[in-house]
Amino acid sequence: MMKTIWTVLVGAMLAVGGWAAEETGAAGEWRELFDGKSLSGWRSLQSEQPGEGWKVRDGAIVLEGKAGDLVSVEAFGDFELSFEWKVSEAANSGVIYRVGLGEKNTFLTGPEYQVLDNEKGSDNKPPSHTAAGLYDLVAPPRDFTRPVGEWNEGRIRVRGWRIEHWLNGEKTVDVDLASAEGKELIARSKFKGWEKFATLSRGHIALQDHGNRVWFRAARVRELK
Repeated sequence: MMKTIWTVLVGAMLAVGGWAAEETGAAGEWRELFDGKSLSGWRSLQSEQPGEGWKVRDGAIVLEGKAGDLVSVEAFGDFELSFEWKVSEAANSGVIYRVGLGEKNTFLTGPEYQVLDNEKGSDNKPPSHTAAGLYDLVAPPRDFTRPVGEWNEGRIRVRGWRIEHWLNGEKTVDVDLASAEGKELIARSKFKGWEKFATLSRGHIALQDHGNRVWFRAARVRELK
């Protein structure tokens, strides 16, 4: 009996160790995607310059007027992104990733981590359109947002086409868009028939201009190996 218990314990420890290695040892160093002072490293989708409506205020990127989406100069393959966000009342935005330059819109290629005032945002139905959901594909299990005007902690992890979203320490999405399940989700979504959607192995990260005041800060990224 003792030998059996020891075998189970060792197996559990190895499993935990393997998970930890995947989370830390298989990733590069964290580095800033936003320096807290400028829009260096950012551009618009079809121009090398950021749109005029994007500003830096008090250590945060804020959308103050019409600007188009704000896009990282650097492209990423497998990556993990950590960031903080907050919205004004009824605001809508998002973080879109694996974005291809040269397209008319960022969402034609990249899936979206939804950023939203879940209570008053006009796009709060269906559930897959709520904050930290994989937009129009996967809904969070419940609402983990903090009150409007408070900072939320977001995280996105992408390896291959396995996607994880997190909000305030809670996992909200875990799906592989390349799997049979993922392909079925796409086939039943607004993205059905969009030839380039969720197909790029590398792409840019975009902050969405949805016409509402929204803030982002503390954006850090690390590449997964």
